[in-house]
Amino acid sequence: MIKFNIIFIPREKQKSEYDWVDILYDNCNVGKARCLIVGNELTIFSINIYPEYQGNGYGKEFIKYVKSNYKNIIADRVRFSAISFWEHFGFLKDSNTSNWIFKNQNFKTNYKFSKI
Repeated sequence: MIKFNIIFIPREKQKSEYDWVDILYDNCNVGKARCLIVGNELTIFSINIYPEYQGNGYGKEFIKYVKSNYKNIIADRVRFSAISFWEHFGFLKDSNTSNWIFKNQNFKTNYKFSKI
């Protein structure tokens, strides 16, 4: 059984312009993500899995989680070397920017999300 957990830390709590995410496995912090949440839309600015935990699928688990919990997800200013990562998860290139976008066609608007 995978003991994977995501904890969103709202920008108001951290006095930041970003919402931060702790990515945990078996109660160990394996990484962070810098995001911005506006309603049912999540913009991801960065995902940082700590070096000693890279290659274990924690970044992929984070993407699977947000894809099932947000209507629209934007990967902000994707580097060329990361394009295949976002394509693998069904993100499409925004023709006007260097962003990649995922629109969740199966999103249920009655989802209740809680932040710490």
